[in-house]
Amino acid sequence: MYIGKAPERGEAPEWPPPIASTRIAVLAGRVLTLAGRSSLRIATAESCTGGLLASLLSDAGDQSEVFERGFIVDTDAAKHDLLGLPLESLRADGPVSETAALLMAEAALARSGADIALSTTGWLEQGPELRDAAGMVWFGCVRRGEPTWTRLAQFGDIGRAPICRGCLGAALELALSVLRD
Repeated sequence: MYIGKAPERGEAPEWPPPIASTRIAVLAGRVLTLAGRSSLRIATAESCTGGLLASLLSDAGDQSEVFERGFIVDTDAAKHDLLGLPLESLRADGPVSETAALLMAEAALARSGADIALSTTGWLEQGPELRDAAGMVWFGCVRRGEPTWTRLAQFGDIGRAPICRGCLGAALELALSVLRD
C-alpha cells in the first residue's frame, strides 16, 4: 500500500513521503538526534504500521546508523515466529492489547542489537470483535535495562492513512519520553 501519490513509472518517490507530515519528520529527527548523541540504536516491531516507522527512522540520511532493524509482524504467526510471542498470550489477550505491545517491544529489543525498541499493534479498520474498534492502537517502548512503557491511543474510525499518521506521531512521542527519562 502506497500512502499518498504513487510515483509515475521512472519517477522517484516523494520524500518525505506524504504519510510523514512536517510534525512527524521533526519528531523523528528529535528521536534520532537524542538516540544518536547517546550512541543508542533503535529497533521496531510493527503490526498496524507495516514498517512505516522503520522506514521513517531508517531513511533519515545522516542519522540512519541509529536505526538497527525492524520486524513487521501483522499476524499472530509472525508475532510468534519472528518475535517469539506465546500464542497462548495472543489468544488470551488478543493481538491488539497492552500485553501484545509490551511483549513485542521487549522481544524486538531481545532479538536485536538495539538499545531501544518501539512497537505498534492496532486496528486500522474494525476488527473481528466488537471490542476491536477501528483506530485503537497500543504502543510499547523499552530501553535496555529499564521498564517497558505502554500507551493506548484511540484515533477513531478516521481512515487508514490518518490512523497511520497518528501512530507515527504517538510512537515517536513515546520514544522521546523514554529517551528523556
